[in-house]
Amino acid sequence: MSDLVFIAFPSEQKAEEVRDRVLEMQKEYLIELADAVVAVRDDKGRIKLNQLVNTTAAGAVSGAFWGTLVGFIFLMPLVGTAIGAASGALGGKLTDVGINDQFMKDAAEALAPGNAGLFLLIRKMTTDKVLADLRGVGGTLMRTSLTDDQEQALRAALADQSGSPASTAPAGDAASQAQPAPGSTS
Repeated sequence: MSDLVFIAFPSEQKAEEVRDRVLEMQKEYLIELADAVVAVRDDKGRIKLNQLVNTTAAGAVSGAFWGTLVGFIFLMPLVGTAIGAASGALGGKLTDVGINDQFMKDAAEALAPGNAGLFLLIRKMTTDKVLADLRGVGGTLMRTSLTDDQEQALRAALADQSGSPASTAPAGDAASQAQPAPGSTS
């Protein structure tokens, strides 16, 4: 079972920075993400989603490849490439992987104009190490499906102004008592 976390930040740059930090943790096998999306609300109130994977572009590349192959069979590779790319791009545009785009747009309406939010769909995580690494990054927890204890620990880690990833929480602190996400390793 995956957990959803939505954190608001004062700028798109800060949200991207924290997403990069989380992706680095994924490379270290501290967290496993199903999706990580930055939502930006511009000054006019429009919501833009910065996805990790551009499904439209991926669909166009795949469609162009297969269209070219089919085009060679009929001795019309350029026509096959064009048709394949167009149909692949359309298929990619209609594909929604990870967090539902409409859900993210609706949730991002709560952001102030000019602010950004980071959506994380977490499959597994080593809670104590992830919280230590996120300590002091700032941001406001907007929505989550974590347990109450995990949510409080995440709020405390985001708000902690020490900012030092090496600093450890005292034994009575909520961050040290947080339960790991379902299916996580500790």
